[in-house]
Amino acid sequence: MISKENFSYATKNLMNRKLRSALTIISIFVGISTIFIFVSFGLGLFTYINDISSDIGTDKLIVQARGIGAPGSDDTFRLEESDIETLEKTRGVENAAAMAFTGAEVEKGDQTKYVYVVSLPVEDKDDLDLSMSLMTVDLMEGRNLDKGDDSRVVLGYRYTLENGVFRKPSGLGDKFTINDQDFTIVGIFEEIGNPSDDSNIYITEDAYKELTEDDNINYAMILAQVDDVSRIEEIRERAKKNMRKDRGLEEGKEDFFIQSAAQLIESFAIVLNIVVGFIILIAVISVVVSAINTANTMFTSILERTKEIGILKAIGAQNMEILTVFLLESSILGFLAGIIGIIVGVSLSYMGGVILDNLGWGFLKPSFPLVLFIGCLVFATLVGTISGMIPAFNASRQKPVDSLRYE
Repeated sequence: MISKENFSYATKNLMNRKLRSALTIISIFVGISTIFIFVSFGLGLFTYINDISSDIGTDKLIVQARGIGAPGSDDTFRLEESDIETLEKTRGVENAAAMAFTGAEVEKGDQTKYVYVVSLPVEDKDDLDLSMSLMTVDLMEGRNLDKGDDSRVVLGYRYTLENGVFRKPSGLGDKFTINDQDFTIVGIFEEIGNPSDDSNIYITEDAYKELTEDDNINYAMILAQVDDVSRIEEIRERAKKNMRKDRGLEEGKEDFFIQSAAQLIESFAIVLNIVVGFIILIAVISVVVSAINTANTMFTSILERTKEIGILKAIGAQNMEILTVFLLESSILGFLAGIIGIIVGVSLSYMGGVILDNLGWGFLKPSFPLVLFIGCLVFATLVGTISGMIPAFNASRQKPVDSLRYE
């Protein structure tokens, strides 16, 4: 049992060796801080992915063409209007809508920028609503595009920021040119959370055809909504078979692929798990090295205090009391390192989140659940305790006569 005297004695010994104790704490808290930072950002990303998953819904199929470049940018592999019709004829598919994007030159005043222009299927409200579900954000200002809005646009969030895309913020009613064609702003979307998507410009399909001078749009992706989520795999295979037949392709040689929204989100989560896990592994290795350093510190401390241990035993201290004192010292070192590591981790994570948000990467937000604080503190304390076990055990087994004669 840990007595008040044992605790007081252990803390006094640590205070008498301030520099060594401080260096040991530093070696542990660096690893704890690293773990805290990456786990907090990892949890933040998982929260973001879960939010997207709930916004998109599990009743969606996403179709993309196989290609070397970005979806919709490689004319060798295309998704066209006929593919949308094939999907809509597939049993189990309620609706299908597509979006295309292309790079364009945008001018405002004396500034010229190159951004992505995205087509929206405004001819049918259901198609537009289906496409909007993929964006997972709502309008911040104004309205969405409608039929006949071929000279109007809806902008991404960064156009509202000073020096976001242009030097001066853009607002409703402002005009600028895209590939030498004039457009007027009628709406602005909320922040998605990354600079690329938040710099997109959205136009109607007719305006997109005129802009690209191509009546046969090469779509970046097609989104299909199924009527029964429980049969989504069956419907996916049926849609894949129908598209393969329509394109005259053999099984296994498809120039397209179909994923459920859940599969797409799951693939992101798997990659994220691997990346975060690898980084945490590196951090854990640094903590293991810190534990070895702590053990070395405790061994050194025991050698320096061999006579002291002999005196304690000579006046009646039991092996368990000696063991408790040295375990307390290593545990206190780990506990203090955990507290400092958490404080540093929270500070750096928060500052990192603010910096990333200012740079336009708003989706990269750290998450600070209580379990993360408790987990890091317990882990740091255990590291200190475990690393001090062998030295503490050796100290408790010393014979009083040998300890008193030690020089």
